[in-house]
Amino acid sequence: MEKALWYLLTATRGGKNRVRIIRALSEKPMNANQLADELNLGYKTIRHHLEMLEDHGVVEPSENSYAKLYFLTDRFESHRETFETIIEKANI
Repeated sequence: MEKALWYLLTATRGGKNRVRIIRALSEKPMNANQLADELNLGYKTIRHHLEMLEDHGVVEPSENSYAKLYFLTDRFESHRETFETIIEKANI
């Protein structure tokens, strides 16, 4: 997970937005539309980042196919300290 987080948060241009998404989902589960409104980003941008985060085991969608809620995974939660260390070191 540590390598995936370094990649997702620092190796690509979208790292700052992914940090914002993770922080928002730390507060409460949300769907893509809610995240787009909350973070003032386009829906397609949010969907792209959610797919990246899902592919790397950071978020998981609810089983509902309509207006899926996204949650942080238990795997991510067990590495939250690593997440915090990365964003501190990278000044994100």
